Amino acid sequence: MLQLTKRTEYGLIALVHIAERGAVDAGAFVSARDICDRYPIPRRLVAEVLKALQKNDLVESQRGPTGGYVLARSPESITLGQIVTALEGAPPLTSCESPILLKSGGCEVHSVCPIRSPVHRVREQLWGLLEHTSLRSLLPPATQAHYAPRAAHAR
Repeated sequence: MLQLTKRTEYGLIALVHIAERGAVDAGAFVSARDICDRYPIPRRLVAEVLKALQKNDLVESQRGPTGGYVLARSPESITLGQIVTALEGAPPLTSCESPILLKSGGCEVHSVCPIRSPVHRVREQLWGLLEHTSLRSLLPPATQAHYAPRAAHAR
């Protein structure tokens, strides 16, 4: 079944940590070191993940002694699909969707395959779920409350 890579897991941990810090101290930058001091994960990989998230406009960075990373948008506007795509691309679910197989001419049962269409639908539904699940939903309840969508002003 689908399994996220360590790279994506570390990215999710980093983003949740950054969002939690932002709930306590709006605009506070979080360094890779801060994240690795809190969680026993490799700093080098966390730094690479944060750079990839920045390249994909999910976090913003600031250099210097008080620098680090901050969310580029609210946690409710960042989806798990965006995070996974930024860190590992959209992984193929079946071997017939594998870039290696596609480059070599495809699958020998492609024209008569009984699972290609149903599995493709499952993949689309899975990605739909990731695209409709926000980073906010991974946050602890107290932090989620900080990021609750503001009610429209009464007229």
